[in-house]
Amino acid sequence: MHSCPFDWSTASRLAKLAPARRAELGDSPPVDRLVVCHGDACSPNTILDDTGRCCGHVDFGNLGVADRWADLAVATLSLQWNFPDYPGQVRDDEFFAAYGVAPDPARIDYYRRLWQAEDDSSR
Repeated sequence: MHSCPFDWSTASRLAKLAPARRAELGDSPPVDRLVVCHGDACSPNTILDDTGRCCGHVDFGNLGVADRWADLAVATLSLQWNFPDYPGQVRDDEFFAAYGVAPDPARIDYYRRLWQAEDDSSR
């Protein structure tokens, strides 16, 4: 992990935001587990085969080492957009159960707000 040249850390992402936006976000949570994150872990970037099993991903423009919650928070946010008729809490519970981790509301909230701040600043 330490030799990966791609960085999607909170520090690198915050550095691209205006100071006022950084201040609005507050302190970032401690890193839970460093992993190679997709950087845009939304449903449309996940390719499923005919049986519904994941067989690939696309759009790796933001790929980099970061806290796993940076991707998990965005993935569940995307489920809200892409599957609005599926009950929210059930949808999130199933996602986290399949991933094998209990939801972390503080990290989910922080990384979703960071994602939104980046999206807002890109417009």
